Amino acid sequence: MRGVTGRLMLLDTASLYFRAYFGVPDSVRAPDGTPVNAVRGLLDFIDRLVKDHRPDELVACMDADWRPAWRVELIPSYKAHRVAEEHAVGPDVEEVPDTLSPQVPVIEAVLDALGIARVGVAGYEADDVIGTFTARAAGPVDIVTGDRDLYQLVDDARGVRVLYPLKGVGTLQTTDEAWLREKYGVDGRGYADLALLRGDPSDGLPGVPGIGEKTAAKLLAEFGDLAGIVAAVGDPGARLTPAQRKRLDEARGYLAVAPKVVRVAHDVPLPEVVTALPRAPREPAALEELARRWGLGGSLQRLLTTLAE
Repeated sequence: MRGVTGRLMLLDTASLYFRAYFGVPDSVRAPDGTPVNAVRGLLDFIDRLVKDHRPDELVACMDADWRPAWRVELIPSYKAHRVAEEHAVGPDVEEVPDTLSPQVPVIEAVLDALGIARVGVAGYEADDVIGTFTARAAGPVDIVTGDRDLYQLVDDARGVRVLYPLKGVGTLQTTDEAWLREKYGVDGRGYADLALLRGDPSDGLPGVPGIGEKTAAKLLAEFGDLAGIVAAVGDPGARLTPAQRKRLDEARGYLAVAPKVVRVAHDVPLPEVVTALPRAPREPAALEELARRWGLGGSLQRLLTTLAE
């Protein structure tokens, strides 16, 4: 993707196929009766995204490790409630609906046969892959995700925005800095600090007890960033209530490690991939066999037509 100045679209693929799985009835099945609702739903999502936003480049970013050990070492509760099976070596197994797990390899095979770049890197989450592609992009970037954590990448100056699905992907919330300031009182850079102060039960992040979203936003407005807030704790003249000072002081250990956990990586060793939006399938015979085996029908055909336009 070196030198690319066109519009790059980055898919938080797992976020989208989870939404497809829960949004499309499991009566959508392959000829042998296997549910393919996530597969067909994701293809419909991609078709709509390409039609509506016409990216020049497209990357399906994957979770090679949904709960990296380096994050867990810093905050052991990180995503702990989602672990279905712990592994001493390699990634833990995430709790996933029984009929979704078998669809993931099909999704991967279909993306590969289509020629849509699919990137996951060992030891990193899809968010980190997205963060690194975004950091390297020379042109505008659309990040499609149902995960608010990625709001931290929003940057109007660089044309980086998050397209957040509200209903399918037909209704997307376009998240730019103006929207973030109105909703949270911070810009993209400040969102990670807000999130780690507030905490996030869905990710097992404890936050600072007693510091909710509004208080976190006020503290960031007053002191600029997390470093400014931590410095204020030791400054008797800083405008903190006694309760805030006490809570932040007691949370110093958490505040020292949380930024590395919450902020997405920007230095993932990405493989060299062709990110250009394919006009025709890379492996037509393989794709035809996948379409027949899994009954991908109209969903695949519509996407192929859109890509060829």
